[in-house]
Amino acid sequence: MTSATRQPETPASAAPPRLIATDLDGTLLRDDKSVSERTVAALAAAEAAGIEVFFVTGRPARWMDVVSDHVHGHGLAICGNGAAVVDLHGGPGAHRFVKVRELPRENAVDAVGLLRDAAPGTVYAIEQTYGFYQEPGYPKLHVEVPDLLASAEELLAPDAPGTHQPVLKVLAYHPELDPDAFLTLARIAVGDRASITRSSPSSLLEISGPGVSKASTLALCCAERGISHEEVIAFGDMPNDVEMLTWAGQSYAMGNAHPDVTAAASGRTVANNEDGVAVIIERILADRLQDTAKDALSH
Repeated sequence: MTSATRQPETPASAAPPRLIATDLDGTLLRDDKSVSERTVAALAAAEAAGIEVFFVTGRPARWMDVVSDHVHGHGLAICGNGAAVVDLHGGPGAHRFVKVRELPRENAVDAVGLLRDAAPGTVYAIEQTYGFYQEPGYPKLHVEVPDLLASAEELLAPDAPGTHQPVLKVLAYHPELDPDAFLTLARIAVGDRASITRSSPSSLLEISGPGVSKASTLALCCAERGISHEEVIAFGDMPNDVEMLTWAGQSYAMGNAHPDVTAAASGRTVANNEDGVAVIIERILADRLQDTAKDALSH
């Protein structure tokens, strides 16, 4: 059975969810980067039922306008694979950082050096809270023009422009290596100096602070709210979602997911272009309504 025709599968037993954590690209968003009316309605219905919604993404905070524009501009977003938590309530252009888990510059320099030795030809870009910097050879993978072109070592130096801003992550691109092979190589080379993952179909790695991931930041946010991992339902499609899907009490791989994601999740849904997140939310809310009706009848 292909992923396009696979029917949603739900874990056999699970605690009623109090929080929905969903990735964006390839998960909540369709391939054209839109949020369907069905998905908007499902998220609104979940919130009306008392379930919090968290957007958990590899995107930087400045790329969150797509969510503010299409999904009411509400809630919190975990950005940069866990490097920052951003309040979206103000709408586009008014996002506020509420938590930052930076990549120390010395760790970033070490990671760049170790990866240069292990994978010659790698080129880098630097994501900060508000700035974006890249090496001259870094390809045009992103929508914005970089604030400065220089080597990663210069960009991460103590006297570099923007040193007053935390580094959220380093992007590492290789023009020739297989994406999964590049990820494995980088993790071995860098070790515990940084966390490394990927969310792009190309050989683009995302390097964050030690222990920083979507899962670890989501766990912090949930602990602050008294929400256990059993009460979280998570959705994702790429390797940077694996830890979050493993941590959550219920988790769903999209029909278009990477094989590692499908293996990690406790359930499966249809592809992002078929509104796989909405399909599961609708089912959960329908089950909840049915259970309420049964309880009412029993009394």
